[in-house]
Amino acid sequence: MTIENAIRPGCQTPGRPMSPPVRDVRRLSRRLVDHLASSVPPFTTLRAEVMAGEVSALVRVCVEWSIQRMNGDTEPAPTDRLNAAAAKWAKDGIPIDAVLHAVHAGFKAGLDLLFARTDVNGSDDIVEGTTAALELLNLITSTVSKAYVREHRADAAEHHTAVHTLTSALLGGHATSKMARECGIQIAAEYFVLAVSLPSHPDESHPRLDPHVVARRKLRRVQAALADQCGDTSLSLLSVDGGTILVPATSCAESELDDMLRALSEAALVPIRATVLTAAADDVASAADRAHDLLDTVHQLGRGPGLYRFAELALHYQLTRPGIGRDILHARLAPLDDHPELMETLRVFFSMDLNRQRTARILHVHPNTVDYRLRRIGQLTGLDLSPTEGLWYLRSALIARVSGDRQDASMGDRQPA
Repeated sequence: MTIENAIRPGCQTPGRPMSPPVRDVRRLSRRLVDHLASSVPPFTTLRAEVMAGEVSALVRVCVEWSIQRMNGDTEPAPTDRLNAAAAKWAKDGIPIDAVLHAVHAGFKAGLDLLFARTDVNGSDDIVEGTTAALELLNLITSTVSKAYVREHRADAAEHHTAVHTLTSALLGGHATSKMARECGIQIAAEYFVLAVSLPSHPDESHPRLDPHVVARRKLRRVQAALADQCGDTSLSLLSVDGGTILVPATSCAESELDDMLRALSEAALVPIRATVLTAAADDVASAADRAHDLLDTVHQLGRGPGLYRFAELALHYQLTRPGIGRDILHARLAPLDDHPELMETLRVFFSMDLNRQRTARILHVHPNTVDYRLRRIGQLTGLDLSPTEGLWYLRSALIARVSGDRQDASMGDRQPA
């Protein structure tokens, strides 16, 4: 029997598309399912039990609704059944494009079947039937799409919660294999531990924009770029101001982290500063503390955007640690407090790698003026800049002074008015 013969001539009346009894709705649904299974991909590749169960049930619901709708009935749309089925497909990992392709392929076959024996002279009825068919197609498409979005949002939220839980545990020093299994995320043997600083986006100070919205968008761009760079292997705890990123050491080479940070900066549209250490899973907590301490040092020294390693700034880090040594170094520059031009000359001189000519150009003075100021600095501090030891001591004192000044200013900002 052909598809067209699935509807008996006696089941329809002139001027109406069709109004078959229940037994013919069932037979119509069976014939449509058989046609889909034999001739319409991707139904041809589905297992027989799937076609006989889930597909058959949905086809019958849609056929019944279509016929009732074309006959003027006002039965509610079959969204509950569609919602449940689409949610299951999403959970099973079936791509939404495959589902929608199957819907349209099945719909075309259904239209052929529903209208094959309709009176060609009943143009009004054909228009009414086509309107109902398009209404059903729109209903199915929107229901499936919404169900997929809900399921994927739920999966994303669940994954985000798992990532947050495991990352917090690693940074707190109490992650366990049991927790990893419950989160569904494997703990790596070793991580690159990045402390990240996200500066404000210029639009956060725009008078016509909500700074909180702008900041959240910046953060989402960073998170999306991190996912593009590392997939689902990285762990992170990030706020709009920065945070910590854990990258499994097996997922990339340490040298590739610089490119990753540049990609995050490009996505955030802000210059990002970060520091990195390598640590075993059990040492992530202490490594994160050291990485953030080192990041504080980067800020105190006024370093620009980029990724900094501990080996690059180990001396600076040590000199900026609170204690008697830093206090003594800090005090060696006290004689320059009343001579800001000398302090600025010293700072620029060291930043220009002791080059007097470049220092003079930056300060817009004659090189002889630089020489005079350097001699004056030596007289006031008691440290001769000619021997290497004097230069080393002054540079160390300048680093300690920068750190102390910034920390003193920070403490002053927190004092009550």
